[in-house]
Amino acid sequence: MRTKSVVPRLRAKKRLFKRVKGSVGGRRRLLRTAKESIIRAGVFARRDRRRKKRDFRRLWIVRINAAVRERGIRYSQFIAGLEKIGSELDRRTLAQMAVYDPTGFDAVVEQVRKALGLPAPATVA
Repeated sequence: MRTKSVVPRLRAKKRLFKRVKGSVGGRRRLLRTAKESIIRAGVFARRDRRRKKRDFRRLWIVRINAAVRERGIRYSQFIAGLEKIGSELDRRTLAQMAVYDPTGFDAVVEQVRKALGLPAPATVA
């Protein structure tokens, strides 16, 4: 007796169409187009998982740079000073400190200033 692959094939199609839910037109209704869109979506997802790491690092650097310039130091000087004092704070932590804990960030900046031998910033009254 010949076996038929109807049930497994239907199950596979159902699984596939479940993954393209939310798509528009043929991408949601046509089997071949749905398969192509799943493959393409997977490529974009993989690329953007790697891209996200770069994008967040850039954001953290921008935030640290802005916060440090307000305190009278350049970003490159600040990072060099952090290495000099042996700080293990990463850019993510520093960016969060700059936004949510300005007093703590001020303390880090002062340590860097002392390590580099930079003068205190001129305050405008």
